[in-house]
Amino acid sequence: MDKALRNTLRLTVTQARRLLEEAIADRLAGELGIDRNGSVDDVARLINLDDEGRQFHAEMVDHLRHIDALLPGDRARPTGGVARESVEQLVRAVAFTHLNRLCAFKLMEHPSRKLLRETVGRGLNATGFKFYLAEHPEDEARWSSGQQEAAYRTFLIWQGAQLANEIGALFAPDDPANRLFPKHAVLDQVLALINAPELAAVWAEDEALGWVYQYFTPKELRDQARKASAAPRNAYELAFRNQFFTPRYVVEFLVDNTLGRLWYEMLDGKTELCERCRYLIFPEKPQSHGDTGVWLNHRGTETQRPNLLDLNSVPQCLCGSMPNSVPQCLCGSPARPRKDPRELRILDPAAGSGHFLLYGFDVLLTIYEEAWAHQADAPLYPPTGQPLHADYPSLAALRRAAPGLILRHNLYAVDIDPRARQICALALWLRAQRAYQEYGIRRDDRPLIERVNAVCAEPMPGDAALLAEFTANLQPPVLGQLVRGVFAGMGLAGEAGSLLRIEANLREAIAEAKRQWRDQPAYAQGALFGEEPPQVAQVGLFDVRAISDALFWDEVEDLVLAALRAYAERADDGRGYRRRLFADDAAAGFAFIALCRQRYAVLLMNPPFGAASKGWKATFEQTYPRTKNDLYAAFVERGLDLLHAGGLLGAITSRTGFFLTSFQKWREELIFSVARPTVVADLGYGVLDTAMVETAAYVLEKSRDG
Repeated sequence: MDKALRNTLRLTVTQARRLLEEAIADRLAGELGIDRNGSVDDVARLINLDDEGRQFHAEMVDHLRHIDALLPGDRARPTGGVARESVEQLVRAVAFTHLNRLCAFKLMEHPSRKLLRETVGRGLNATGFKFYLAEHPEDEARWSSGQQEAAYRTFLIWQGAQLANEIGALFAPDDPANRLFPKHAVLDQVLALINAPELAAVWAEDEALGWVYQYFTPKELRDQARKASAAPRNAYELAFRNQFFTPRYVVEFLVDNTLGRLWYEMLDGKTELCERCRYLIFPEKPQSHGDTGVWLNHRGTETQRPNLLDLNSVPQCLCGSMPNSVPQCLCGSPARPRKDPRELRILDPAAGSGHFLLYGFDVLLTIYEEAWAHQADAPLYPPTGQPLHADYPSLAALRRAAPGLILRHNLYAVDIDPRARQICALALWLRAQRAYQEYGIRRDDRPLIERVNAVCAEPMPGDAALLAEFTANLQPPVLGQLVRGVFAGMGLAGEAGSLLRIEANLREAIAEAKRQWRDQPAYAQGALFGEEPPQVAQVGLFDVRAISDALFWDEVEDLVLAALRAYAERADDGRGYRRRLFADDAAAGFAFIALCRQRYAVLLMNPPFGAASKGWKATFEQTYPRTKNDLYAAFVERGLDLLHAGGLLGAITSRTGFFLTSFQKWREELIFSVARPTVVADLGYGVLDTAMVETAAYVLEKSRDG
């Protein structure tokens, strides 16, 4: 989208947000007695509510009090009520859900997708609504009796329910948004805005929802937060203060030179990506290495290639020689063994609405087809399972599976904002549907997308009492202690996001418990002839008295994770669907832990910059002493931790890290020690939309020894 079209969309989103927020606030005050100033009427005074309405009132008040408890600083509150900001957050969240749904319908009904019949394109005259009335006599009767608006509202809820199995977090039938529906006059105004002819080109773009997400947060809210505090005061402020859309050319530049470069090296330059990845900078190579040299021009076209060996059998340099005893060839280019594409994990640790991953999806479609073609002759096996060619014997079978494989095995996203996670997962689902369409696979024949690895960094669900009840029965007792430790550490997940080293903290705790067990007398070995061992008092931080077998320590991490998963499922208490988009998603909190335990081939990011939020500042500075002066520097450090040896990290950040003395440790101990730059683009001002920061886009390759 060009700047003029983005400005039109910005104005549209701003107008729609104001209309929806006003309508939702009116519904809260008029029906539930929850005023925008934070006052809350006693439910006994709300004689208009039935039993279901009173239950809904209680749920909304509980939710408001939860928001209220997380607000920074002192806030004025009416007696028995909550702070004004708490109501504003609730109103904004419900309004955002409504706008997201309408925009999602608009994207799905677009002629380039045709995922459903026209739903919002002409409002009451939409083709899908007419078909719905013909199939639902009760609502057809409402229509005929003059209740067209009520019938259309029921239709929109029904249409969302049809999508709830795959994308339930946005379209769950019992989401609060269904009870706080705007009046039809407001709905008509919002539909007129998104159906405006000047926005027609927007709805063909997969990134459209990302722009809606960025423009939804009011500018005045950002200005107010920055005026109140130089640093974000909580996770909510950190999220909206750093919502800056990454331009498409920057996305392509970074993906081309990470994922594209990785595959280019694995295939010795013989890939369609040479033509498709327009920003891929081809590595320079000398004219020859004795009699085994090869030269590739700027298009990757080979002019000489004697004495080549099987690329699948040994690591091989782009120049054609075989450095099987050293990690790098004499020409300076690294060896890059080929891998099954299902092993190529790509993570965006501050994903927002997922623009890096959307373009990465495009590149991966080519990678899967090329891998399938090559594996017909020399199969590559993933860590478990069979090679692609065995699992998918025909190209048609591979294409039917590829979109789901990419979402399950390759693309991973983390964000601290649940709205961002919602949009990222939905955008990737839409991209998968478009891939099926491009392959000519009919809607009825498309596999169900059961999993998208888009995760919200959030604390574990439940409270201390529920956790204590759960861990009381875990044996040996040290297992419960370790689970409680992870639960406590996850309390900072909403503030720290991907910077929370929860997996490292768990391993350190396990190491300490094992050290304590090893250094104590072997009193828990079990006595001869079935005699009871003597009672020994606990010594040290962990209760390791019941452990008699050293093999326990080999499996304890898996035992802790299994217990955490079981706890998270129990704590969801049947409400997990509200947090999930796909059937196979892990429970809240646990999904983040599982993601942090993996290592990745590629990291891509436009991370937040500036200071850490106040609630996490002390822990942040202790965890990242080398990079504590700016969040983006810490994200690069964390990203390098999460990479495999030889992995590639692509980032757009402030350019200050490359020359300010305060970033000296970042440069010396990370950029030129743990990793090395492969490409750098000094971009200057005006790249990240309204952000007043000079930027640089760069790619780092992690050391092969790391």
